[in-house]
Amino acid sequence: MLKLEKRPQPSQTFAYLTPIFAIIITMIAGGLLFMLLGKNPFEAIRTIFWDPLFGEFAFYYRPQLLVKGGPLILIAIGLSLGFRAGIWNIGAEGQYIIGAICGAGVGLAFYPMEAWFIFPLMIIAGALGGWAWAMIPALLKVKFQTNEILVSLMLVYVAEQLLASMSLGLLKNPEGHGFPGSRNLKDYSSAFNDEIITGSGMHWGVITAFIAVIFAYILLNRHMLGFSIRLTGEAPRAAKFSSVNPTRLILFCLGMSGALAGLAGLFEVSGPAGQISIDFNTGYGFTAIIVAFLGRLHPIGILFAGLLMALTYIGGEIAQANLGLPAAAIQLFQGMLLFFLLAVDLLTNYRIKRVRKETV
Repeated sequence: MLKLEKRPQPSQTFAYLTPIFAIIITMIAGGLLFMLLGKNPFEAIRTIFWDPLFGEFAFYYRPQLLVKGGPLILIAIGLSLGFRAGIWNIGAEGQYIIGAICGAGVGLAFYPMEAWFIFPLMIIAGALGGWAWAMIPALLKVKFQTNEILVSLMLVYVAEQLLASMSLGLLKNPEGHGFPGSRNLKDYSSAFNDEIITGSGMHWGVITAFIAVIFAYILLNRHMLGFSIRLTGEAPRAAKFSSVNPTRLILFCLGMSGALAGLAGLFEVSGPAGQISIDFNTGYGFTAIIVAFLGRLHPIGILFAGLLMALTYIGGEIAQANLGLPAAAIQLFQGMLLFFLLAVDLLTNYRIKRVRKETV
């Protein structure tokens, strides 16, 4: 017989190996899913993971890794700070939306004026918008001990309604012939987040994501606040007897994750998306949760996990176009990654032990 036995100490080896196991199992389970849909599983997996990097049109798809990976990394870094301290912000999608609305609103308020300070003001507005939206569950948590998971998640649906309202109302393009959506910021150079190097996919959002990785690494490993975050997550009882201020920690972690999500929304709406529209949000805030855990809540791990998840986005779009796979199947494939990661993660704290069955 086999049974699970709790390890005296969590296995560091399995902590680093479980993401690899989860990816392999996801490929196998995803292949079976694609086969049930009548597709060649090997061709589908190759299309998702190989073609964007080494296929015929890889020169076009490779820069998209940075474009799609940037917001995922930026949001996941913010989420990981809270997750490490046991503060669960599940509403980054809402903060992403509000950051985009606030940032785009500031840019459109100056239209058609061209000035160097417009884009920096948009960045500040995007960060403050996401921060303010995250402060709602933070203050409710501090003052009334509400559950930040439920509050932040419910605020996502409020943000989606605000997005629809802005697309049809205040930010609607007056020259759009009645169609919902704002002006296209790609036609407004002072508010457009263009590529810094043409054809590279590198824009200010990607650079900010890399800066966030460096900032988070230094914070967690070289700063007292980072020590408080790690201590609270790893040893909550010890944190109570130390100088850790729980109110300060909640406000910082939720505020920082909201600000980074808001920045991601601003850089997306001013760059790849180009405008506020009803379907602007693409689920980056929820996907970033997978990225955070796949990266083991470590800044460097999140960097690589974000690029991997971006690869599944790009490969998934290719698979939809070339193989006729439904979008829902690709989303399910991405969700499998978190499911199997959490399942295999059990081996970090438990080991499988073979026991001899007693005979009567």
